[in-house]
Amino acid sequence: MKKVLHVEGMMCPNCAKHVREALEKVAGVASVDVQLAEKTAAVSLSADVADEVLTQAVVDEGYKVLSVVAA
Repeated sequence: MKKVLHVEGMMCPNCAKHVREALEKVAGVASVDVQLAEKTAAVSLSADVADEVLTQAVVDEGYKVLSVVAA
């Protein structure tokens, strides 16, 4: 399963790194691909992970998640 998070507040490669690392720490996340220009984080899951859990990981880093979409 794959989900795409639309993240507000990512301005630089360091921001993208923080979002990627935060999502990689979530149990059930297999990989993360952050696209700074599109302000998205595509997450491949190895287990079912609630949107709220993914959102909270990003919010805890100081960014706002506008939406989570199954891809």
